[in-house]
Amino acid sequence: METESEPYVRLASLRQLHQGMADMNTARSLADTLQTVADGAVEALGYELACVNLVRPDGDLVVAALSGNAAAESLITGRVGSRESWERRLSMGENWGDLIFIPHSEGWVLDDDDVPQWYTDGPAPRFEDEWHPSDRLFAPMYAPGPQGGGAGELVGVLSVDRPRNGRLPGAWGREALQMYAFQAAIAISNARLRSNMQRALVRLEREQQALRASEESFRQAFEYAPSGMAVAEMGGDQHGRILRTNDALCRLLGRPASAMRRYSFSDLVHPEDIGTLLRTSAEGGRAELRLARRDGTYVWVSLRNSVVADAADGPRFLLTHVEDIEERKRRELHLAHRASHDSLTGLPNSAELRARLSSRLCRQRPSMLPAGGDEAMAGFESFDSQDAAYGPPAFDRGHDFDFPPEAEGFDGYDHHVHAIAPATDHDDGAKGLAVLFCDLDGFKSINDRFGHNAGDTVLIEVARRLSEGVRDGDTVARLGGDEFVILANGLGRADAQDLAVRLRNEIIQPIRAEGRAVRVGASFGIGWAHCGMTADEVLKSADERMYIEKRSRPKQHRRAG
Repeated sequence: METESEPYVRLASLRQLHQGMADMNTARSLADTLQTVADGAVEALGYELACVNLVRPDGDLVVAALSGNAAAESLITGRVGSRESWERRLSMGENWGDLIFIPHSEGWVLDDDDVPQWYTDGPAPRFEDEWHPSDRLFAPMYAPGPQGGGAGELVGVLSVDRPRNGRLPGAWGREALQMYAFQAAIAISNARLRSNMQRALVRLEREQQALRASEESFRQAFEYAPSGMAVAEMGGDQHGRILRTNDALCRLLGRPASAMRRYSFSDLVHPEDIGTLLRTSAEGGRAELRLARRDGTYVWVSLRNSVVADAADGPRFLLTHVEDIEERKRRELHLAHRASHDSLTGLPNSAELRARLSSRLCRQRPSMLPAGGDEAMAGFESFDSQDAAYGPPAFDRGHDFDFPPEAEGFDGYDHHVHAIAPATDHDDGAKGLAVLFCDLDGFKSINDRFGHNAGDTVLIEVARRLSEGVRDGDTVARLGGDEFVILANGLGRADAQDLAVRLRNEIIQPIRAEGRAVRVGASFGIGWAHCGMTADEVLKSADERMYIEKRSRPKQHRRAG
Protein backbone atom coordinates (compact mmCIF):
# COMPACT_ATOMS: atom_id res chain seq x y z
CA MET A 1 0.00 0.00 0.00
CA GLU A 2 2.11 2.81 -1.38
CA THR A 3 0.01 5.91 -0.81
CA GLU A 4 -0.29 8.17 2.19
CA SER A 5 -2.67 10.57 0.42
CA GLU A 6 -5.67 9.57 2.46
CA PRO A 7 -8.55 9.18 1.87
CA TYR A 8 -7.29 8.99 -1.71
CA VAL A 9 -6.18 5.38 -2.40
CA ARG A 10 -4.79 4.02 -5.57
CA LEU A 11 -7.12 1.71 -7.46
CA ALA A 12 -4.25 -0.74 -7.88
CA SER A 13 -3.93 -1.01 -4.11
CA LEU A 14 -7.62 -1.85 -3.76
CA ARG A 15 -7.27 -4.47 -6.47
CA GLN A 16 -4.35 -6.02 -4.63
CA LEU A 17 -6.33 -6.12 -1.39
CA HIS A 18 -9.35 -7.64 -3.11
CA GLN A 19 -7.19 -10.24 -4.83
CA GLY A 20 -5.51 -11.17 -1.53
CA MET A 21 -8.89 -11.70 0.16
CA ALA A 22 -10.15 -13.73 -2.81
CA ASP A 23 -7.04 -15.95 -2.80
CA MET A 24 -7.29 -16.83 0.88
CA ASN A 25 -10.98 -17.75 0.52
CA THR A 26 -10.33 -20.08 -2.41
CA ALA A 27 -7.33 -21.95 -1.02
CA ARG A 28 -7.70 -25.73 -1.07
CA SER A 29 -6.57 -26.64 2.40
CA LEU A 30 -6.03 -25.09 5.82
CA ALA A 31 -2.25 -24.98 5.25
CA ASP A 32 -2.72 -23.22 1.89
CA THR A 33 -5.14 -20.76 3.48
CA LEU A 34 -2.68 -19.85 6.25
CA GLN A 35 0.16 -19.32 3.78
CA THR A 36 -2.10 -17.25 1.53
CA VAL A 37 -3.01 -15.03 4.48
CA ALA A 38 0.67 -14.39 5.21
CA ASP A 39 1.50 -13.81 1.52
CA GLY A 40 -1.44 -11.42 1.10
CA ALA A 41 -0.30 -9.28 4.01
CA VAL A 42 3.04 -8.82 2.24
CA GLU A 43 1.79 -8.42 -1.33
CA ALA A 44 -1.50 -6.57 -0.80
CA LEU A 45 -0.89 -4.59 2.39
CA GLY A 46 2.71 -3.63 1.74
CA TYR A 47 4.59 -5.13 4.70
CA GLU A 48 8.01 -6.72 4.33
CA LEU A 49 7.27 -9.51 6.83
CA ALA A 50 4.00 -11.19 7.94
CA CYS A 51 3.48 -14.10 10.32
CA VAL A 52 0.31 -16.13 11.07
CA ASN A 53 0.18 -17.49 14.64
CA LEU A 54 -2.63 -20.09 14.83
CA VAL A 55 -4.45 -21.05 18.03
CA ARG A 56 -4.04 -24.77 18.72
CA PRO A 57 -6.68 -26.96 20.45
CA ASP A 58 -4.75 -26.65 23.73
CA GLY A 59 -4.94 -22.81 23.55
CA ASP A 60 -1.28 -22.07 22.75
CA LEU A 61 -0.35 -20.42 19.45
CA VAL A 62 1.94 -21.96 16.83
CA VAL A 63 3.71 -20.17 13.99
CA ALA A 64 1.75 -21.70 11.12
CA ALA A 65 2.88 -19.55 8.16
CA LEU A 66 5.43 -16.81 7.45
CA SER A 67 6.05 -14.69 4.36
CA GLY A 68 8.71 -12.17 3.31
CA ASN A 69 11.87 -13.69 4.78
CA ALA A 70 13.06 -17.23 4.02
CA ALA A 71 15.55 -17.25 6.91
CA ALA A 72 12.87 -16.27 9.43
CA GLU A 73 10.48 -18.81 7.94
CA SER A 74 12.90 -21.71 8.40
CA LEU A 75 13.82 -20.57 11.91
CA ILE A 76 10.49 -20.02 13.64
CA THR A 77 7.81 -21.85 11.61
CA GLY A 78 6.28 -24.54 13.81
CA ARG A 79 7.45 -22.99 17.09
CA VAL A 80 4.88 -22.45 19.84
CA GLY A 81 4.17 -19.52 22.12
CA SER A 82 2.14 -19.91 25.29
CA ARG A 83 -1.33 -18.45 25.50
CA GLU A 84 -0.33 -16.60 28.64
CA SER A 85 2.46 -14.72 26.83
CA TRP A 86 0.20 -13.85 23.92
CA GLU A 87 -2.53 -12.55 26.19
CA ARG A 88 0.05 -10.28 27.87
CA ARG A 89 1.08 -8.90 24.47
CA LEU A 90 -2.48 -8.26 23.39
CA SER A 91 -3.28 -6.45 26.63
CA MET A 92 -0.50 -3.84 26.43
CA GLY A 93 0.50 -1.15 23.93
CA GLU A 94 -1.85 1.05 21.92
CA ASN A 95 -5.25 -0.06 20.59
CA TRP A 96 -5.68 0.93 16.94
CA GLY A 97 -9.24 -0.24 16.68
CA ASP A 98 -8.90 -4.01 16.82
CA LEU A 99 -5.15 -3.76 16.19
CA ILE A 100 -2.47 -3.80 18.91
CA PHE A 101 0.60 -1.62 18.39
CA ILE A 102 3.50 -1.98 20.86
CA PRO A 103 6.11 0.71 20.25
CA HIS A 104 9.81 -0.03 20.60
CA SER A 105 9.86 1.95 23.83
CA GLU A 106 7.68 -0.67 25.51
CA GLY A 107 8.58 -3.80 23.59
CA TRP A 108 11.75 -4.52 25.51
CA VAL A 109 9.68 -6.11 28.30
CA LEU A 110 8.67 -8.84 25.81
CA ASP A 111 12.15 -9.84 24.72
CA ASP A 112 12.39 -12.72 27.20
CA ASP A 113 8.92 -14.32 26.77
CA ASP A 114 8.39 -17.56 24.84
CA VAL A 115 6.65 -16.09 21.78
CA PRO A 116 8.70 -16.87 18.63
CA GLN A 117 9.76 -13.58 16.98
CA TRP A 118 12.06 -12.11 14.33
CA TYR A 119 13.41 -8.59 14.00
CA THR A 120 14.54 -6.89 10.78
CA ASP A 121 17.60 -4.74 10.93
CA GLY A 122 17.51 -1.07 10.09
CA PRO A 123 18.58 2.40 11.19
CA ALA A 124 16.96 4.26 14.04
CA PRO A 125 13.98 6.40 12.96
CA ARG A 126 14.62 10.01 12.03
CA PHE A 127 11.02 11.18 12.02
CA GLU A 128 8.19 10.90 14.54
CA ASP A 129 5.99 8.64 12.32
CA GLU A 130 8.89 6.50 11.05
CA TRP A 131 8.81 2.71 11.77
CA HIS A 132 11.33 1.53 14.37
CA PRO A 133 12.91 -1.96 13.91
CA SER A 134 11.62 -2.98 17.38
CA ASP A 135 8.04 -1.81 16.84
CA ARG A 136 5.40 -4.54 16.92
CA LEU A 137 1.99 -4.57 15.23
CA PHE A 138 -0.54 -7.38 15.82
CA ALA A 139 -3.91 -7.99 14.18
CA PRO A 140 -5.94 -10.48 16.31
CA MET A 141 -8.19 -12.68 14.15
CA TYR A 142 -11.55 -13.45 15.75
CA ALA A 143 -14.10 -15.83 14.25
CA PRO A 144 -17.52 -14.28 13.58
CA GLY A 145 -19.87 -14.52 16.55
CA PRO A 146 -22.95 -16.73 16.47
CA GLN A 147 -25.69 -15.60 14.06
CA GLY A 148 -23.56 -12.79 12.71
CA GLY A 149 -22.99 -11.13 16.10
CA GLY A 150 -19.76 -9.58 17.42
CA ALA A 151 -16.34 -11.19 17.60
CA GLY A 152 -16.25 -14.84 18.55
CA GLU A 153 -13.30 -16.88 19.78
CA LEU A 154 -9.71 -16.05 18.90
CA VAL A 155 -8.57 -17.97 15.81
CA GLY A 156 -5.05 -16.61 15.64
CA VAL A 157 -2.89 -13.48 15.46
CA LEU A 158 -1.48 -11.90 12.29
CA SER A 159 1.74 -10.03 13.11
CA VAL A 160 3.37 -7.69 10.52
CA ASP A 161 6.72 -5.89 10.41
CA ARG A 162 8.37 -3.01 8.47
CA PRO A 163 5.92 -1.29 6.13
CA ARG A 164 7.66 -0.87 2.77
CA ASN A 165 7.26 2.92 2.92
CA GLY A 166 9.05 2.89 6.29
CA ARG A 167 6.30 4.75 8.10
CA LEU A 168 3.73 3.80 10.73
CA PRO A 169 0.46 2.90 8.98
CA GLY A 170 -2.02 5.74 8.74
CA ALA A 171 -5.79 5.56 9.10
CA TRP A 172 -6.28 3.80 5.77
CA GLY A 173 -3.45 1.32 6.39
CA ARG A 174 -4.80 0.47 9.80
CA GLU A 175 -8.35 0.04 8.46
CA ALA A 176 -7.10 -2.14 5.61
CA LEU A 177 -5.11 -4.41 8.00
CA GLN A 178 -8.09 -4.68 10.34
CA MET A 179 -10.45 -5.64 7.49
CA TYR A 180 -7.90 -8.07 6.14
CA ALA A 181 -7.54 -9.76 9.56
CA PHE A 182 -11.33 -10.08 9.85
CA GLN A 183 -11.58 -11.72 6.42
CA ALA A 184 -8.59 -13.91 7.25
CA ALA A 185 -10.35 -15.16 10.40
CA ILE A 186 -13.39 -16.11 8.30
CA ALA A 187 -11.21 -17.85 5.73
CA ILE A 188 -9.28 -19.77 8.41
CA SER A 189 -12.50 -20.79 10.19
CA ASN A 190 -13.99 -22.02 6.92
CA ALA A 191 -10.78 -23.84 6.03
CA ARG A 192 -10.78 -25.52 9.44
CA LEU A 193 -14.40 -26.53 8.95
CA ARG A 194 -13.61 -27.96 5.52
CA SER A 195 -10.59 -29.76 6.95
CA ASN A 196 -12.66 -31.23 9.76
CA MET A 197 -15.32 -32.27 7.27
CA GLN A 198 -12.73 -33.86 5.03
CA ARG A 199 -11.24 -35.76 7.98
CA ALA A 200 -14.74 -36.81 9.02
CA LEU A 201 -15.49 -37.95 5.46
CA VAL A 202 -12.23 -39.88 5.32
CA ARG A 203 -12.98 -41.45 8.70
CA LEU A 204 -16.54 -42.23 7.61
CA GLU A 205 -15.28 -43.77 4.39
CA ARG A 206 -12.81 -45.91 6.33
CA GLU A 207 -15.56 -46.96 8.72
CA GLN A 208 -17.81 -47.79 5.78
CA GLN A 209 -15.03 -49.76 4.17
CA ALA A 210 -14.48 -51.61 7.44
CA LEU A 211 -18.23 -52.18 7.72
CA ARG A 212 -18.41 -53.47 4.17
CA ALA A 213 -15.46 -55.73 4.85
CA SER A 214 -17.11 -56.93 8.06
CA GLU A 215 -20.41 -57.51 6.27
CA GLU A 216 -18.63 -59.44 3.55
CA SER A 217 -16.82 -61.53 6.16
CA PHE A 218 -20.14 -62.18 7.92
CA ARG A 219 -21.81 -63.05 4.62
CA GLN A 220 -19.13 -65.54 3.71
CA ALA A 221 -19.06 -67.02 7.22
CA PHE A 222 -22.88 -67.21 7.17
CA GLU A 223 -23.29 -68.61 3.67
CA TYR A 224 -20.45 -71.13 3.76
CA ALA A 225 -20.73 -72.26 7.38
CA PRO A 226 -20.74 -76.08 7.57
CA SER A 227 -23.67 -76.00 10.01
CA GLY A 228 -27.04 -74.29 9.71
CA MET A 229 -27.39 -70.53 10.20
CA ALA A 230 -30.46 -68.30 10.18
CA VAL A 231 -31.43 -64.71 10.91
CA ALA A 232 -34.87 -64.29 12.49
CA GLU A 233 -36.92 -61.34 13.67
CA MET A 234 -37.10 -60.63 17.37
CA GLY A 235 -40.07 -59.01 19.08
CA GLY A 236 -43.39 -57.85 17.72
CA ASP A 237 -45.99 -59.82 15.84
CA GLN A 238 -43.39 -61.39 13.55
CA HIS A 239 -41.18 -62.70 16.36
CA GLY A 240 -39.20 -65.70 15.17
CA ARG A 241 -39.98 -65.21 11.47
CA ILE A 242 -37.03 -66.42 9.42
CA LEU A 243 -35.45 -63.67 7.33
CA ARG A 244 -32.42 -65.46 5.93
CA THR A 245 -30.93 -68.95 5.91
CA ASN A 246 -27.74 -70.51 4.61
CA ASP A 247 -27.39 -73.55 2.37
CA ALA A 248 -26.44 -75.89 5.23
CA LEU A 249 -29.75 -75.26 7.05
CA CYS A 250 -31.74 -75.64 3.84
CA ARG A 251 -30.06 -78.99 3.17
CA LEU A 252 -30.59 -80.13 6.75
CA LEU A 253 -34.35 -79.47 6.60
CA GLY A 254 -34.76 -80.29 2.90
CA ARG A 255 -36.38 -76.91 2.21
CA PRO A 256 -35.34 -74.18 -0.28
CA ALA A 257 -34.37 -70.76 1.04
CA SER A 258 -37.45 -69.14 -0.55
CA ALA A 259 -39.72 -71.54 1.33
CA MET A 260 -37.86 -71.08 4.61
CA ARG A 261 -38.74 -67.37 4.62
CA ARG A 262 -42.42 -68.30 4.88
CA TYR A 263 -41.89 -69.91 8.27
CA SER A 264 -40.92 -69.02 11.79
CA PHE A 265 -39.05 -71.49 13.97
CA SER A 266 -42.24 -72.09 15.96
CA ASP A 267 -43.81 -73.44 12.74
CA LEU A 268 -41.00 -75.97 12.34
CA VAL A 269 -40.35 -77.12 15.91
CA HIS A 270 -41.81 -80.33 17.31
CA PRO A 271 -44.96 -79.59 19.37
CA GLU A 272 -43.35 -81.06 22.49
CA ASP A 273 -40.39 -78.66 22.15
CA ILE A 274 -42.27 -75.39 21.64
CA GLY A 275 -41.76 -74.30 25.27
CA THR A 276 -38.01 -74.87 24.99
CA LEU A 277 -37.92 -72.81 21.78
CA LEU A 278 -39.82 -69.89 23.30
CA ARG A 279 -37.51 -69.75 26.31
CA THR A 280 -34.46 -69.85 24.09
CA SER A 281 -35.81 -67.17 21.73
CA ALA A 282 -36.68 -64.81 24.56
CA GLU A 283 -33.46 -65.12 26.53
CA GLY A 284 -30.90 -66.21 23.96
CA GLY A 285 -28.78 -69.24 24.73
CA ARG A 286 -28.74 -72.88 23.69
CA ALA A 287 -31.36 -75.63 23.51
CA GLU A 288 -31.73 -79.10 22.01
CA LEU A 289 -34.99 -79.68 20.15
CA ARG A 290 -36.50 -81.20 17.02
CA LEU A 291 -37.16 -79.42 13.74
CA ALA A 292 -39.42 -80.65 10.96
CA ARG A 293 -37.99 -81.69 7.63
CA ARG A 294 -39.87 -81.25 4.37
CA ASP A 295 -40.71 -84.98 4.29
CA GLY A 296 -42.50 -84.73 7.65
CA THR A 297 -39.77 -86.34 9.75
CA TYR A 298 -37.99 -84.55 12.57
CA VAL A 299 -34.29 -84.05 13.14
CA TRP A 300 -32.64 -83.35 16.48
CA VAL A 301 -30.63 -80.11 16.47
CA SER A 302 -28.67 -77.99 18.89
CA LEU A 303 -30.04 -74.49 18.49
CA ARG A 304 -28.06 -71.51 19.79
CA ASN A 305 -29.47 -67.97 19.65
CA SER A 306 -27.53 -64.74 19.88
CA VAL A 307 -29.49 -61.53 20.38
CA VAL A 308 -28.22 -58.83 18.01
CA ALA A 309 -29.10 -55.50 19.62
CA ASP A 310 -29.26 -51.91 18.44
CA ALA A 311 -28.10 -49.43 21.08
CA ALA A 312 -30.91 -47.03 20.15
CA ASP A 313 -33.86 -49.28 19.45
CA GLY A 314 -33.13 -52.35 21.58
CA PRO A 315 -33.06 -55.95 20.32
CA ARG A 316 -33.65 -56.25 16.60
CA PHE A 317 -33.11 -59.84 15.50
CA LEU A 318 -31.79 -63.26 16.43
CA LEU A 319 -28.76 -64.90 14.88
CA THR A 320 -29.45 -68.62 15.14
CA HIS A 321 -26.88 -71.39 14.80
CA VAL A 322 -28.35 -74.83 14.09
CA GLU A 323 -26.21 -77.95 14.45
CA ASP A 324 -27.32 -81.45 13.48
CA ILE A 325 -27.11 -83.73 16.56
CA GLU A 326 -29.34 -86.51 15.25
CA GLU A 327 -26.64 -89.16 15.49
CA ARG A 328 -25.62 -88.13 18.99
CA LYS A 329 -29.23 -88.09 20.14
CA ARG A 330 -29.79 -91.50 18.63
CA ARG A 331 -26.82 -92.86 20.58
CA GLU A 332 -28.01 -91.16 23.77
CA LEU A 333 -31.53 -92.53 23.40
CA HIS A 334 -30.14 -95.95 22.60
CA LEU A 335 -27.95 -95.90 25.70
CA ALA A 336 -30.83 -94.62 27.83
CA HIS A 337 -33.08 -97.35 26.44
CA ARG A 338 -30.47 -100.01 27.15
CA ALA A 339 -30.10 -98.74 30.70
CA SER A 340 -33.84 -98.89 31.34
CA HIS A 341 -34.92 -101.89 29.22
CA ASP A 342 -34.27 -105.59 29.13
CA SER A 343 -31.76 -106.48 26.43
CA LEU A 344 -33.54 -109.72 25.45
CA THR A 345 -37.20 -108.75 25.30
CA GLY A 346 -36.97 -104.97 24.95
CA LEU A 347 -39.37 -104.56 27.88
CA PRO A 348 -38.74 -102.08 30.72
CA ASN A 349 -36.37 -103.64 33.23
CA SER A 350 -36.60 -103.81 36.99
CA ALA A 351 -35.13 -100.33 37.56
CA GLU A 352 -37.48 -98.73 35.05
CA LEU A 353 -40.46 -100.58 36.52
CA ARG A 354 -39.67 -99.28 40.00
CA ALA A 355 -39.20 -95.76 38.65
CA ARG A 356 -42.58 -95.80 36.90
CA LEU A 357 -44.29 -97.27 39.93
CA SER A 358 -42.66 -94.80 42.31
CA SER A 359 -43.72 -91.87 40.09
CA ARG A 360 -47.38 -92.75 40.78
CA LEU A 361 -47.00 -92.99 44.54
CA CYS A 362 -46.48 -90.36 47.19
CA ARG A 363 -45.40 -90.83 50.79
CA GLN A 364 -48.62 -89.46 52.22
CA ARG A 365 -51.26 -92.05 52.98
CA PRO A 366 -54.68 -91.05 51.58
CA SER A 367 -56.89 -89.63 54.32
CA MET A 368 -59.99 -91.36 52.98
CA LEU A 369 -59.55 -95.08 52.31
CA PRO A 370 -62.08 -97.59 50.97
CA ALA A 371 -63.74 -100.00 53.34
CA GLY A 372 -61.48 -102.86 54.29
CA GLY A 373 -58.36 -100.87 55.26
CA ASP A 374 -55.04 -102.58 54.65
CA GLU A 375 -56.69 -105.80 53.65
CA ALA A 376 -58.47 -104.00 50.86
CA MET A 377 -55.20 -102.49 49.66
CA ALA A 378 -53.34 -105.72 49.62
CA GLY A 379 -56.30 -107.73 48.35
CA PHE A 380 -55.76 -110.76 46.22
CA GLU A 381 -58.12 -112.97 44.27
CA SER A 382 -57.11 -116.32 42.77
CA PHE A 383 -58.81 -117.29 39.51
CA ASP A 384 -59.35 -120.20 37.18
CA SER A 385 -61.96 -118.79 34.82
CA GLN A 386 -61.03 -118.98 31.16
CA ASP A 387 -64.06 -117.01 29.91
CA ALA A 388 -63.84 -113.67 31.73
CA ALA A 389 -64.19 -110.78 29.34
CA TYR A 390 -61.76 -107.92 29.59
CA GLY A 391 -63.07 -104.47 28.91
CA PRO A 392 -60.36 -101.80 29.24
CA PRO A 393 -61.50 -98.91 31.42
CA ALA A 394 -60.35 -95.35 30.85
CA PHE A 395 -56.76 -94.73 31.85
CA ASP A 396 -56.63 -92.55 34.97
CA ARG A 397 -53.92 -90.03 34.09
CA GLY A 398 -54.33 -88.38 37.47
CA HIS A 399 -51.79 -90.93 38.73
CA ASP A 400 -49.04 -89.76 36.38
CA PHE A 401 -47.27 -88.29 39.37
CA ASP A 402 -43.69 -87.38 38.60
CA PHE A 403 -42.45 -86.17 42.00
CA PRO A 404 -40.02 -88.68 43.51
CA PRO A 405 -41.40 -90.24 46.68
CA GLU A 406 -38.13 -89.49 48.46
CA ALA A 407 -38.34 -85.75 47.86
CA GLU A 408 -37.84 -83.91 51.11
CA GLY A 409 -40.43 -81.36 52.10
CA PHE A 410 -42.83 -82.33 49.35
CA ASP A 411 -46.29 -80.91 49.93
CA GLY A 412 -47.83 -80.89 46.48
CA TYR A 413 -50.60 -83.38 47.24
CA ASP A 414 -53.37 -81.00 46.25
CA HIS A 415 -52.57 -81.78 42.61
CA HIS A 416 -52.04 -85.52 43.09
CA VAL A 417 -54.78 -88.14 42.75
CA HIS A 418 -53.92 -90.67 45.42
CA ALA A 419 -53.56 -94.29 44.37
CA ILE A 420 -56.03 -96.50 46.29
CA ALA A 421 -57.17 -100.14 46.13
CA PRO A 422 -60.75 -101.34 45.51
CA ALA A 423 -62.54 -102.99 48.45
CA THR A 424 -62.15 -106.74 48.98
CA ASP A 425 -65.62 -107.73 50.14
CA HIS A 426 -67.78 -106.16 47.47
CA ASP A 427 -67.55 -104.32 44.17
CA ASP A 428 -67.82 -100.66 45.15
CA GLY A 429 -66.87 -99.42 41.66
CA ALA A 430 -63.48 -98.11 42.86
CA LYS A 431 -60.62 -98.13 40.39
CA GLY A 432 -56.99 -98.55 41.36
CA LEU A 433 -53.48 -99.26 40.12
CA ALA A 434 -53.27 -103.04 39.67
CA VAL A 435 -49.89 -104.76 39.82
CA LEU A 436 -49.93 -108.21 38.16
CA PHE A 437 -46.93 -110.36 39.03
CA CYS A 438 -46.47 -113.15 36.45
CA ASP A 439 -44.24 -116.20 36.85
CA LEU A 440 -43.97 -118.78 34.04
CA ASP A 441 -44.69 -122.40 34.89
CA GLY A 442 -42.58 -125.12 33.28
CA PHE A 443 -40.01 -122.70 31.85
CA LYS A 444 -37.02 -124.35 33.58
CA SER A 445 -37.75 -127.71 31.93
CA ILE A 446 -37.69 -126.04 28.48
CA ASN A 447 -34.26 -124.61 29.21
CA ASP A 448 -33.04 -127.98 30.48
CA ARG A 449 -34.48 -130.06 27.62
CA PHE A 450 -34.04 -127.76 24.61
CA GLY A 451 -31.33 -125.28 25.63
CA HIS A 452 -31.12 -121.60 26.41
CA ASN A 453 -31.83 -120.53 22.83
CA ALA A 454 -35.22 -122.13 23.06
CA GLY A 455 -35.74 -120.52 26.47
CA ASP A 456 -34.87 -117.11 25.05
CA THR A 457 -37.34 -117.62 22.20
CA VAL A 458 -40.06 -118.42 24.72
CA LEU A 459 -39.31 -115.33 26.80
CA ILE A 460 -39.37 -113.08 23.73
CA GLU A 461 -42.72 -114.52 22.59
CA VAL A 462 -44.26 -114.23 26.07
CA ALA A 463 -43.12 -110.60 26.22
CA ARG A 464 -44.78 -109.94 22.86
CA ARG A 465 -48.06 -111.58 23.89
CA LEU A 466 -48.17 -109.67 27.18
CA SER A 467 -47.48 -106.34 25.42
CA GLU A 468 -50.21 -106.96 22.87
CA GLY A 469 -52.66 -108.01 25.56
CA VAL A 470 -52.60 -104.74 27.54
CA ARG A 471 -53.80 -101.22 26.79
CA ASP A 472 -51.76 -98.26 25.60
CA GLY A 473 -50.42 -96.62 28.74
CA ASP A 474 -50.08 -99.86 30.69
CA THR A 475 -46.58 -101.12 31.49
CA VAL A 476 -45.24 -104.62 30.87
CA ALA A 477 -41.80 -105.16 32.45
CA ARG A 478 -39.43 -108.06 32.89
CA LEU A 479 -37.99 -108.38 36.38
CA GLY A 480 -35.53 -111.06 35.37
CA GLY A 481 -35.55 -114.77 34.59
CA ASP A 482 -39.13 -115.82 33.81
CA GLU A 483 -40.82 -113.13 35.96
CA PHE A 484 -42.89 -110.35 34.44
CA VAL A 485 -44.92 -107.49 35.96
CA ILE A 486 -47.85 -105.56 34.49
CA LEU A 487 -48.90 -102.14 35.78
CA ALA A 488 -52.47 -101.36 34.76
CA ASN A 489 -54.08 -98.22 36.13
CA GLY A 490 -57.79 -97.52 36.50
CA LEU A 491 -58.94 -101.11 37.07
CA GLY A 492 -61.51 -102.54 39.44
CA ARG A 493 -61.01 -105.95 41.05
CA ALA A 494 -63.05 -107.77 38.44
CA ASP A 495 -61.18 -105.96 35.67
CA ALA A 496 -57.82 -107.06 37.09
CA GLN A 497 -58.98 -110.68 37.39
CA ASP A 498 -60.27 -110.65 33.81
CA LEU A 499 -56.98 -109.21 32.58
CA ALA A 500 -54.98 -111.91 34.35
CA VAL A 501 -57.18 -114.66 32.88
CA ARG A 502 -56.89 -113.29 29.38
CA LEU A 503 -53.10 -112.91 29.58
CA ARG A 504 -52.72 -116.44 30.97
CA ASN A 505 -54.78 -117.80 28.09
CA GLU A 506 -52.50 -116.04 25.64
CA ILE A 507 -49.34 -117.36 27.27
CA ILE A 508 -50.38 -121.03 27.33
CA GLN A 509 -50.80 -121.16 23.56
CA PRO A 510 -48.03 -123.21 21.83
CA ILE A 511 -44.77 -121.40 21.07
CA ARG A 512 -42.49 -122.41 18.20
CA ALA A 513 -38.91 -122.75 19.50
CA GLU A 514 -35.96 -124.56 17.92
CA GLY A 515 -38.19 -126.23 15.34
CA ARG A 516 -40.73 -127.63 17.83
CA ALA A 517 -43.84 -126.43 19.62
CA VAL A 518 -43.51 -125.94 23.36
CA ARG A 519 -45.92 -124.69 25.99
CA VAL A 520 -45.54 -122.85 29.29
CA GLY A 521 -48.04 -121.99 31.93
CA ALA A 522 -48.34 -118.80 33.99
CA SER A 523 -49.23 -117.95 37.57
CA PHE A 524 -50.47 -114.44 38.35
CA GLY A 525 -50.63 -112.58 41.63
CA ILE A 526 -52.63 -109.37 41.78
CA GLY A 527 -51.53 -106.64 44.15
CA TRP A 528 -52.73 -103.07 44.49
CA ALA A 529 -50.49 -100.03 44.74
CA HIS A 530 -51.55 -97.22 47.03
CA CYS A 531 -49.92 -94.07 48.33
CA GLY A 532 -47.96 -94.60 51.49
CA MET A 533 -46.32 -97.74 50.07
CA THR A 534 -42.94 -97.98 48.36
CA ALA A 535 -42.44 -99.64 45.01
CA ASP A 536 -40.64 -102.57 46.63
CA GLU A 537 -43.52 -103.08 49.07
CA VAL A 538 -46.03 -103.15 46.21
CA LEU A 539 -43.97 -105.66 44.22
CA LYS A 540 -43.40 -107.84 47.27
CA SER A 541 -47.15 -107.91 47.96
CA ALA A 542 -47.94 -108.99 44.39
CA ASP A 543 -45.12 -111.56 44.44
CA GLU A 544 -46.43 -113.14 47.62
CA ARG A 545 -49.92 -113.45 46.17
CA MET A 546 -48.51 -114.99 43.02
CA TYR A 547 -46.91 -117.77 45.08
CA ILE A 548 -50.14 -118.26 47.02
CA GLU A 549 -51.98 -118.65 43.73
CA LYS A 550 -49.30 -121.00 42.32
CA ARG A 551 -49.42 -123.30 45.39
CA SER A 552 -53.22 -123.30 45.42
CA ARG A 553 -53.43 -124.91 41.97
CA PRO A 554 -52.77 -128.59 41.29
CA LYS A 555 -49.29 -129.30 39.97
CA GLN A 556 -50.59 -130.72 36.73
CA HIS A 557 -52.52 -127.49 36.10
CA ARG A 558 -49.47 -125.35 36.71
CA ARG A 559 -47.41 -126.95 33.98
CA ALA A 560 -48.55 -126.30 30.45
CA GLY A 561 -45.26 -126.92 28.57
